Amino acid sequence: MISKWNYLPLTTDEHILETELALKYANCTPVSELLVQRGITSVDEAEKFFHPSLKNMHSPFLMPDMDKAVNRLNKAMGSKEKIMVFGDYDVDGTTSVALVYKYLQNFYSNIEYYIPTRYDEGYGISLRTIDEAAASGVKLIIILDCGIKAIEEIKYAKTLGIDFIICDHHVPDDELPPAVAILNPKLEGSPYPCPHLSGCGVGYKFMQAFAESNGITGNELESMLDLVAVSIAADIVPMVDENRIMAYWGLKRINSNPNVGLRAIIKICQLTNREITISDVIFKIGPRINASGRMQSGREAVELLVSRDFADAYQKAKNIDQYNKDRKELDKRITEEANAILERHNETLSDKKSIVIYNSDWHKGIIGIVASRLTELYYKPSVVLTLSNGLATGSSRSVQGFDIYKAIDSSRDLLENFGGHTYAVGLSLKEENIPEFTRRFEQYVADNILPSQLTPQLDIDAYLTFAEITPEFLSYLRKFNPFGPGNQKPVFCSRGVMDFGTSKLVGKHLEHIKLELVDNTSGKVLNGIAFNKGKYFDYIHTRKPFDICYTIEENKHQNSATAIQLQVKEIKIPNEAAD
Repeated sequence: MISKWNYLPLTTDEHILETELALKYANCTPVSELLVQRGITSVDEAEKFFHPSLKNMHSPFLMPDMDKAVNRLNKAMGSKEKIMVFGDYDVDGTTSVALVYKYLQNFYSNIEYYIPTRYDEGYGISLRTIDEAAASGVKLIIILDCGIKAIEEIKYAKTLGIDFIICDHHVPDDELPPAVAILNPKLEGSPYPCPHLSGCGVGYKFMQAFAESNGITGNELESMLDLVAVSIAADIVPMVDENRIMAYWGLKRINSNPNVGLRAIIKICQLTNREITISDVIFKIGPRINASGRMQSGREAVELLVSRDFADAYQKAKNIDQYNKDRKELDKRITEEANAILERHNETLSDKKSIVIYNSDWHKGIIGIVASRLTELYYKPSVVLTLSNGLATGSSRSVQGFDIYKAIDSSRDLLENFGGHTYAVGLSLKEENIPEFTRRFEQYVADNILPSQLTPQLDIDAYLTFAEITPEFLSYLRKFNPFGPGNQKPVFCSRGVMDFGTSKLVGKHLEHIKLELVDNTSGKVLNGIAFNKGKYFDYIHTRKPFDICYTIEENKHQNSATAIQLQVKEIKIPNEAAD
């Protein structure tokens, strides 16, 4: 599917705001444009953006209930109460638990952690786990990356003398659980300046408040920002404000002296001795941590992340790497099965604005990935369901700009449980409710989605000539890192580029093009790679002009200069249709 290319030039007001920035970055015209697009309107703001500082972090006590949370934790430690740190089985949940448990271990020993199994217990806290906690003498549960909807469970826990501190970032309902404290920047009316923290980010702020209240100094907590960076990248939360600061310093930690468990995964991923980026975390480190909870138990991921011995951690990382390989095989098979079903109903599907698909035999741990694959392939909001513990359980993914949480919420009377974000929601319902849910979900999507949201959109940040891609410009471009939602890697467009005469097909099936390109602004030859664009090669080889959209990638090789490569996202040849 060909994307629609969108370039929104600066408005008149934005041009006025850009004036000061343009003077500062006069030799690099696109820089000021990129900054204004990100809401930066002064040199002072730009310098803060280019140099993220931990001094600009928000006070944790701006978050409602933070003082209550700290007081209850201090009381538990002072009274020698048994504390359980509980979290979800995904990357955000396991990094959250690892951070809070490991940090508190420096000051307190009567503490344990618990990660539920996806298959036996499912998402969130269960009555069974509460019973087991009570039987073992637990008096306080710190629940991370879940809990905001555990109303009945927490009511029950209170009858057993167990208090809860909730550290969550999922969208709350009108009714909140009767916890001692609820730390959630998305609470209605919350004054906290950064509402889009990850679950691990909320846990970090809690530990920050705990340290401040007890006069604890030193950089022990800051040294754990590598775990927060992994959660921010894997959970795809906005890379703005405090998130960007924590991701920036967390990445520095990952590249200098990471957590022992992360160091083991880095070795497994063969990322040692090269600069690790957010992209590496998203596509290599995160999926391996996630694979533990998808295929076996998320507890193994926490065991890895709290490990203090590298040999032990490396063995655990090898096990988790095998889970990831198994996950890939399952993912491939189930996606193929889902595609086959959809292709058989292609005529019906083409008239619909959404996808809901169910197979009772599919692996529960993979359906979220399959939902992402289907959304990418068909560019429609997608729900994938399987059978687990007597209920149809599933994951949904959305297209850019469409709030799938609201779509799922519109059918809440049919659901047993649901929760999530704008673009990803987990849900469960009775099998007999699937047909009605499918009908109502499709109706909601059809009534609320815009036609433009059903076509892939490629947003262009700036038009560039090859002459403008200078060492100075690249130096500034590096400072836009780390990238993520709200601060996406800039996409550039260059028009009228041509093959230098040396471009060639590469790949097992010659499906990719290794490009060597020139334009008419300089004699500069730039290398590029265009994945799965082999169909354009015959045209390119004629050395006629065409347009490209791309990101600029830098490969740093040991003992050599940095190599620039254009990662071509799309190619447009003259008179090509549909964009």
